[in-house]
Amino acid sequence: MASVKIVTDSSAGLTDEEVEKYHITIVPLTVMIDDVVYVERHTITNEEFINKMESSKTFPKTSQPPLGDFIKVFDELGADGSSVVCLDMLEGISGTVHTAEQAATISKTDVTVIDSGTTDRALALQVIAAAKLAQQGGSKEDVLAVIDKVRNHTKLFMGVMTLSNLVKGGRISRVTGAISSLLNIKIVLQVGDGNLDIRTKGRGAKPIDRYFDQVVEQMKGLKINAIGISHVNAMGEVKRLTDKLQPLFPNVDILVRETVPIIATHGGPGAFALIYSYD
Repeated sequence: MASVKIVTDSSAGLTDEEVEKYHITIVPLTVMIDDVVYVERHTITNEEFINKMESSKTFPKTSQPPLGDFIKVFDELGADGSSVVCLDMLEGISGTVHTAEQAATISKTDVTVIDSGTTDRALALQVIAAAKLAQQGGSKEDVLAVIDKVRNHTKLFMGVMTLSNLVKGGRISRVTGAISSLLNIKIVLQVGDGNLDIRTKGRGAKPIDRYFDQVVEQMKGLKINAIGISHVNAMGEVKRLTDKLQPLFPNVDILVRETVPIIATHGGPGAFALIYSYD
């Protein structure tokens, strides 16, 4: 029995195979579309969410997991004396990490809650590294150290093709959103260290494409060990990036997947993200 068990929230861009293989426990968020509430990974998939979002009459609402869900998971996992390490998405887009922290103070289990500083596949890479080490019998201190290492060697860049969802979700001011919409402004965000920083902006897709080309150039000088592309019905950009990346890193599998609901909600249609980690 593992002495350390790994928990995360459903914003982590994990495949079902990874969840099962590494014995990762996921506490799901919920999302409401047109007055119907869905539980992420249980009653709705990423692809289904994106399709419903694009045809919905109202802006989707995502809700962090209830406090009781975290307490129950922590207590059950720690019943055999195991410790728990819980990694959650950055505070900047959700209060989930604070709910987990509160649950940790109530649970009978020894729980360490980590703000990953990121989300989606970048969070998944931290979770996978932690779970692998836990399976190998690593101590809690060892697990926390590998999380720090992966966090410091992972990048997430996100292209946002329309700012309307960011405005509706309260992530940028309505004034900025209105001006940007009028001028056909698109942006690239870098997500990391708990922040969402605008790296470039411009009219049309060309400035965005140029920025991602620069990111690919920077990757050439690194020992890349994982690449992910998450998107919201943005297969054109996915193909453009994979065509550039695969020849450069033929031994690295590029995981392409629809992004998680909370990112799809705020990123909006056409959004896409490039995530990579390096040694």
